Amino acid sequence: MTDWINVILQGILVGGLYAMFAAGLSLIFGVMRLVNIAHGDLIVLAAYVALVTTETLGVGPLVSLIIVVPLMAAIGYLLQRAVLNRTLGEDLLPPLLVTFGLSVIIQNGLLTLFTADDRKLDAGHIEVATYRLFDGVYIGALPLLQFVVAIAVIAALQFIFYRTALGRAFRATADNPAVARLMGLDNRHVFALAMALSLAVVAIAGVFLAIRANFDPSIGPARLIFGFEAVIIGGLGSLWGTFAGGLVLGVAQAVGAHINPGWQILAGHVAFLVILAVRPEGLFPRIRT
Repeated sequence: MTDWINVILQGILVGGLYAMFAAGLSLIFGVMRLVNIAHGDLIVLAAYVALVTTETLGVGPLVSLIIVVPLMAAIGYLLQRAVLNRTLGEDLLPPLLVTFGLSVIIQNGLLTLFTADDRKLDAGHIEVATYRLFDGVYIGALPLLQFVVAIAVIAALQFIFYRTALGRAFRATADNPAVARLMGLDNRHVFALAMALSLAVVAIAGVFLAIRANFDPSIGPARLIFGFEAVIIGGLGSLWGTFAGGLVLGVAQAVGAHINPGWQILAGHVAFLVILAVRPEGLFPRIRT
């Protein structure tokens, strides 16, 4: 019994990381209907930015967030203003093609700069520290921190989106860009701020990914798939739904791995397909009023 409790618990904690993979993706789709194919590669880029920061400044990975988060946010703003804003319109194909090209560029650029060797960030004692909940059930300090940060990130995004002037600008531009322009909003600037916020979340996810597991330039597409699945399981447009989707995906993978180590990734995909078949709109779709 305790084995299964540990499995479910670990799956929930990993689901927090998947929720962070998905949160920026959900935000961007909700604001500008942009499907960012390069999202996973941007997560990996953030991991490498953290690697360079830690090696150059001699700081820990968690401290590197002070530099990595604003730097990735700036990259997101410039990327949207200089490139992606030019592709937005009624046709969904141009942004798909551009972000696919961006994905290829990021992967090959990282491969050239850092080679195909895998890397990992060392966070020290926190990686092995554990807490005993009760007899036979333990929780790791790093997965717990990762989970708490995921909740904080989703809560912060929810607050920004529904309780601030910036959030009102996001919602107005998403609902009707033409009317938003008539009301004095600069859609290009609003979209760029949304991408900056998305990549700030990506930076946090990338650093935790780099601490948790080995990474190399080629793993971005798999992170993208996990993010997409979490968004769709939770329901498009719902941030807390995205969080729930990450938990479902994490638990499914943990259960699959416990039954057979080779079933880990497959179990997550099966859970995604089952939920998509039973409830195509996702578990907690946003209700428009």
